[in-house]
Amino acid sequence: MAAALLAALLAAILLGPGQLWAQVEGDRGIVPVASTSDIQINDIEVNTTGSSAEEARSKGWEEAARLAWKKAGGPAMADGSIQSMVSAIVIQREQIGPRRYIATLGVVFDRARAGQFVGGANGGRKHSAPLLVVPVLYSGGVAQVYEVKSPWQKAWAEFRAGNSPIDYVRPVGAGGDSLILTAGQPGRRSRAWWRNVLDQFGAADAVFPEARLERQWPGGPVRGTFTARYGPDNVYLGSFTLTAKDEAALPKMLADAVVQLDQIYGAALADGRLKVDTSLNVTGQIDPGIAALIAAGQNPQVAAPTDKPSAKPSDGASPAATPTATSAPVETRTFTVQFASPDAAAVDSALGAVRSAPGVKGASTTSLAMGGTSVMRVTYEGDLDTLAASLRGRGWKVSVGANALSIKR
Repeated sequence: MAAALLAALLAAILLGPGQLWAQVEGDRGIVPVASTSDIQINDIEVNTTGSSAEEARSKGWEEAARLAWKKAGGPAMADGSIQSMVSAIVIQREQIGPRRYIATLGVVFDRARAGQFVGGANGGRKHSAPLLVVPVLYSGGVAQVYEVKSPWQKAWAEFRAGNSPIDYVRPVGAGGDSLILTAGQPGRRSRAWWRNVLDQFGAADAVFPEARLERQWPGGPVRGTFTARYGPDNVYLGSFTLTAKDEAALPKMLADAVVQLDQIYGAALADGRLKVDTSLNVTGQIDPGIAALIAAGQNPQVAAPTDKPSAKPSDGASPAATPTATSAPVETRTFTVQFASPDAAAVDSALGAVRSAPGVKGASTTSLAMGGTSVMRVTYEGDLDTLAASLRGRGWKVSVGANALSIKR
């Protein structure tokens, strides 16, 4: 019996982590570019020559800065003055020969220096709360988000959102991101589930930019239908279609789509359609009035009113001071609670049961493992045994450990 138990334990140790790692391994993450307020002008085409490849490229970059400055609407200035405001060159496409340079470039101007000439002021605009981006791609009959590196994820990772009124929270997509954020996530309606996901990324709500790609024939045009949605109810905001002539033109089409979707979200924010769903603000706090009644019922020192008249003091005598009993303050502690989480309903059930227990001030997940065991942190007024007894009274089987509980149905 002991040998069989030991063998099962070793199998769990060896197979469990391997199975979990198989779901998150692989090079699938794309780190988003920093969101700055710099001014970026894209799609500047240059064709220059020089005595060497390096000289031709240097001339191409200088010409790109001049053309970008003109495209941005800047006043006539010397090349040296324009170059002093360039903070970066973004290479969209380039071909380098021994004495020739052909490229499509993006030029980034530092707003602190160039903002007085082009771009206008960035302040005074309404900005959104932090919104989690879940870029859903439908291609070849398959829906995906972060399962593999996709051109749609790459387009959002490379989008420079510094000038956008939307505060985008863009996950890297590596590790556990691919398990939590899937194509099915926009279809979830559970506010408790959403609150836990948003808390892990520091967001207040979520947006779902969708891309549906249809290839007319191999190597031919690619038609994209793009839709802007947001919130736990997957609210529709707008859609449009674009077409790339072939696969080589697909990245530019997706980059243009991101810009247009950002404009849809910005317009929705300006007219009040894009706002944080207040139902996401779920907490484990009990209404103060109800909490006071519970406290009064649990405190034996609080006597119920009676019809017995109180004795009146004699004339000239002051009433005797009535001693009042004060209860010792209850210490607030933080405990760890483990619970099985086979699906979203199980997560909601466990969180709801713990949050409704008397004395619980807050409960939130710190580790979410669908199909396995998740962990929550609980703030509680009282000791661990009292919390365990309260949960047992709600039908849970509770195991007590070192400053932690394990609960299951």
